[in-house]
Amino acid sequence: MNSPTTIFEWLNEITINKTPPENFSQESWDKWNSYMIHRYLSMNMDYIDIVNYVQKINPQSKKQIYTIYREMIPKKKVWLKYVKNKNKKNYKEIAEYVADYLECSLGEADLYIDILQEVGVRSILWKMGVDEDETEKLIKKAKL
Repeated sequence: MNSPTTIFEWLNEITINKTPPENFSQESWDKWNSYMIHRYLSMNMDYIDIVNYVQKINPQSKKQIYTIYREMIPKKKVWLKYVKNKNKKNYKEIAEYVADYLECSLGEADLYIDILQEVGVRSILWKMGVDEDETEKLIKKAKL
């Protein structure tokens, strides 16, 4: 019985080994993470359409997802490089002010900051009573 326990072992099962799903132990299935499997497979341009298709299928059981990928993805060794977001945003402190002012969540505040840009954020900070020096520090830190 095979026992993949890491995301990379599962990806090898999908792309190289093609082991039938009934050959895995329950312990292995407990280590399966559908979200991460979808995410890593989508990093390969050849698999984007397949991943998009699989994510729309219902129900979403682990064995069904594995079986579909096992059947649809060609048997070959592939490099699935994880692509990170290079645009690190440091909105945390500004987001707290924006969230208080707009009475929204911090996640929504991040979106509003992108929309408001520097001028809009500066206006909100002033309305919230933040002095000019602190406003400049926050704007510079957030790279707006």
